[in-house]
Amino acid sequence: MRKYLKDLTELPGISSREEKVREYIKSQVEGKVNNITIDNLGNLICFVKGKDSSKKMMVDAHMDEVGFMVTKINDDGTLGISPVGGVDPRVIKSQRLKIEGVLNAVVNSTPIHLDKDIKRVIKYEEIKVYAGFSSKEEASKKVNLGDMVTFDTTYVEEGNYALSKAFDDRVGCSIMLDIIDYIYENKLQPAFDTYFNFATQEEVGLRGTGVAAARIKPDFALVLEGTTAGDNPENPPEKWATHIGNGPVITFMHSGLVIKKEMFETIVNAAKALNIKFQYKMRTAGGTNAAKLAKTMYGIPAGVISVPCRYIHSPLAILNIDDYNNTYSLVKELVTNNERWVNYERAH
Repeated sequence: MRKYLKDLTELPGISSREEKVREYIKSQVEGKVNNITIDNLGNLICFVKGKDSSKKMMVDAHMDEVGFMVTKINDDGTLGISPVGGVDPRVIKSQRLKIEGVLNAVVNSTPIHLDKDIKRVIKYEEIKVYAGFSSKEEASKKVNLGDMVTFDTTYVEEGNYALSKAFDDRVGCSIMLDIIDYIYENKLQPAFDTYFNFATQEEVGLRGTGVAAARIKPDFALVLEGTTAGDNPENPPEKWATHIGNGPVITFMHSGLVIKKEMFETIVNAAKALNIKFQYKMRTAGGTNAAKLAKTMYGIPAGVISVPCRYIHSPLAILNIDDYNNTYSLVKELVTNNERWVNYERAH
């Protein structure tokens, strides 16, 4: 497990620019699945034939990460950027960035000796990105408006923790690749005909998954996420959504969606049967691709299982490796064991 997590998180891939992530995933699944499709929006759909072909299961995780695009080239050679997805400008001052995955850059920050109003939150129009150019003409030879900008972060494991950018949601993509490997290496079939969808453009409006679902026409889905932990040391307990180290997160409700009762119970019962430590997401802010699926076509019921990550949507997030492993075990059980779905099937 986790053989893909380092590679995935270090790749650049903001919304609509997931091609490097998609190419990597495609290279890892070729020969292991029955069919691979890339649709008009860039979703990568991997089909694996199941034991029961009367139902279609969709397993979904998004490839895109939050980041930026170059929106201005200034006369002094610095660059202006705008966020793609939700990035608090407070987390980017003095950070190292990569432009198009290759060009090094750094974000400006006024030294504390010169900044008398240190509590003021910088606005994006004030941010300047320095990439070593001294003029607009020089910068324009290597940088274009619309170029992708991502955090420049190296994946690190220390003890029982991993640190990187883009755990939201490369952690879900990594778990899906692990499960595809498990099925292939053990010559197994999933419980149902299963479509692993590596989705595009989640961070800018849950766009890719609905397009993929219209092609797949699934009966139900599992959405895998890297979710906010909220157990930051500076936060009061009432703001703690989840805790790193307390296992996979099972969602009963979030913005735009209340999880179907039978789906929620199916996931919880599977975790209990495996004796896996798990937790519920205790804050309902934020949303996932499951909300999009509920409003797609005939309404596709979906469960949400997440790995809790502290400091997501920042240059450096933290996850607990046991949480990752237990989330993998839970999702693998739901994907491969028909018995976990008996009560859900009876209810339908």
